[in-house]
Amino acid sequence: MYTIKEVAKITSISTDTLRFYDKSGLLPFVKRNDSGYRVFSDTDLKYLEVIQCLKLSDVPIKEIGQFVEWTMAGDNTLVERKEFFTEKEQVLEEKIASLEAMLAFLKWKKWYYETACEAGTESIHFIEGSKELNPKSLETYNALQANEKNKISNTPHHYKSI
Repeated sequence: MYTIKEVAKITSISTDTLRFYDKSGLLPFVKRNDSGYRVFSDTDLKYLEVIQCLKLSDVPIKEIGQFVEWTMAGDNTLVERKEFFTEKEQVLEEKIASLEAMLAFLKWKKWYYETACEAGTESIHFIEGSKELNPKSLETYNALQANEKNKISNTPHHYKSI
């Protein structure tokens, strides 16, 4: 059995956050000792791992609470829990794809400015006599990319906010 302080150290979740989780109904499985202090078991630490993963995945406390309720209800909620994780997986995959696209664009712009700095002018990336991007700059950048995720298309990107 672990004290809240020990759990905080083990999980890197602050004692304040653990108390907040408890007050929010996310820790109904945590027992209290004769003095009223929370005592955590190894199983409780596994539940906390799931809760923290969901929290770090931007799942709202209310939805995490619903998942905990389903878990406490037992096997008759297996389908709901599976659907819950299927939905959260899809949302997280969409966020990752959006973040990867943003990172690829930032890497492109970094290369753009590195090469402009080396040349002493940004005009190396423009169609001669204009301020319009020369598609050859983008082709050059993409040819240097071993990872397809780092390649940039010549069409505008509209990122979903995450």
